[in-house]
Amino acid sequence: MLWSSAFITSKIIVDNAPPFLSLSIRFGIVALLFFLFFIFFSKDKYISFKAFKNASISGLLFHGLYLGGVFFALSRGISATLIALIVSLQPILTSFLAKIYLNETLTKFQWLGIILGFSGALIIIISDLIDGLTIVAFFAGIVGLVSSSLGIIWQKKIGSDLSLSGNNFLQALSAAIFHLLLALCFEKFFINFSNDFILAMSWQIFAVSLGAFLILMWLLANNKANETSTLFFLVPPISALLAFLILEETFTSFDFLGLFLSCLGVFIVSKIQIKM
Repeated sequence: MLWSSAFITSKIIVDNAPPFLSLSIRFGIVALLFFLFFIFFSKDKYISFKAFKNASISGLLFHGLYLGGVFFALSRGISATLIALIVSLQPILTSFLAKIYLNETLTKFQWLGIILGFSGALIIIISDLIDGLTIVAFFAGIVGLVSSSLGIIWQKKIGSDLSLSGNNFLQALSAAIFHLLLALCFEKFFINFSNDFILAMSWQIFAVSLGAFLILMWLLANNKANETSTLFFLVPPISALLAFLILEETFTSFDFLGLFLSCLGVFIVSKIQIKM
């Protein structure tokens, strides 16, 4: 729910400010909050160069390229539902990458779950493609898709000796600098400080960056990469429902069918561990 809400609030944000400027502000604030938490509550405050490098790369993949692609696509008119659907194909890519780089195995039942989850997402994508999709927005979505998969593989492979607050501070800092550089190079600085913008930005800072992402890091530390990534199949249908309720985007019978298949696929991959 938290991850899906990010697509809805992102649409509101890019309607009131440039995408990269918005992300630089968001992660600048998030970095400050995590830094304060790291300073006051972390027992070990030493950060090695290796830990700094690894966390910074994770930040560029997760918060930089992934969210940069999503925000840019939204700023080019793509619907919140459709961009959520594009990047939700990540579990398929992550499962293949996890098999190659992490030697993770999948049972036949889990492959069935992945196929069902993919089918559910694909049904919703096809039903929403009627409105058209620009090449630029689609490419931005693909950048987000690949980056999120690589981010999960990278984070799972390297682990981290840092505390969650220290790791997330460095990730947010690298993303803030990355987006600020993009904003300085390509964007005009303007922000409409409407109530909707302030509420959406606050939600992304506290509920998404401090909430949903910490949950993701915990899941990656305690589960397989392919099991964790499969939860993203739930993002498209939930995003479609939230977009219908908040942004008044259409929610059809195909969306309901996709929701059912995606939920079934997630259940199979996450819960059934029978090896054939």
